[in-house]
Amino acid sequence: MSSIKQKPSSPAAGGVLPDFRNLGVLLRLLLLINLLAVGTVLITGEALTDFLSDFIAFAGRLELPLLYAAALLYIGHPLLVRLPVRWAVVAVLALAAAVAVVAWMLAGELVGGGEGVLRWVLWAVAAAALGLGYFDYRNRLLSPALTEARLMALTARIRPHFLFNSLNGVLGVIRSDPRRAERALEELAELFRVQMRENRELVRLDDELRLCEHYLDLERLRLGERLQVHWQTEHCPRDALVPPLLLQPLLENAVYHGIEPAAAGGEIRVQIYRRGKELRIEVDNPVAEQADHHEGNRMALENIRERLMLFFDLEAGLDTEARHGRYRVRIRMPCRRPS
Repeated sequence: MSSIKQKPSSPAAGGVLPDFRNLGVLLRLLLLINLLAVGTVLITGEALTDFLSDFIAFAGRLELPLLYAAALLYIGHPLLVRLPVRWAVVAVLALAAAVAVVAWMLAGELVGGGEGVLRWVLWAVAAAALGLGYFDYRNRLLSPALTEARLMALTARIRPHFLFNSLNGVLGVIRSDPRRAERALEELAELFRVQMRENRELVRLDDELRLCEHYLDLERLRLGERLQVHWQTEHCPRDALVPPLLLQPLLENAVYHGIEPAAAGGEIRVQIYRRGKELRIEVDNPVAEQADHHEGNRMALENIRERLMLFFDLEAGLDTEARHGRYRVRIRMPCRRPS
């Protein structure tokens, strides 16, 4: 299973180096290096009035090699994480030095002699060291204990409504259909077993779908035929890894805000599919005019959005759309498979 910010038991670099395949890491790296370039121009420039022209000249020599370095780090990340920490850091610094030589060569006559290339190499190695220091500090800030505590707190916010709704459903049939009530309690126990386990690890999509089926079975005890669900999951990779309790809260929101307030009920549409290297999830439900739970809906979506950020950084996202009397939530995330 994939997990968040877990330190490996071996001395490999995977728990120290940032994930250079992550879009958020690459964007932060590019921004950091360019900020260092701004600082360098400000310090070495002779006149502040020449700052813009000096920075453009400096950036012109820097950007292409920097993109080369980012591409090489992306490609070489699987090899870097297998190295001992010391050698992985040396490899990154050596790559920075090599990129500096390329930048010096591109500068041509603008920077001359051995002194020029030495300045480029020293600047690049210092920038790479500062970058690694920044990412190490950020990883410590998002330590496993802190991240797990935040995830547990976020997940705990889902439980009260879920518990009350489920118990109400069981109470509704306990006299008329004792066997169904017994089965419902077994389903409820299974759901809470899932909720009580550690939630720092990604889970298989098919496990999440089973959880949703249990939840919907319990809600049907209360809502009956008013609750209709249309699934489009024929083309989804069921072994894909997703954050725990990702889809169930979306369905709970759809029931609470769209189905329950409407006298005639309605249909929830769930579509899950793969597009390129991304997994897409869309949940669409009717909007009842008399429903007034917008604050709770917003908090639940922010909850999910933050958990996506903790697991996938900038590679995942959540957006919403309300039109023609329906409300749609779209989620995109990397399509990861068990290793």
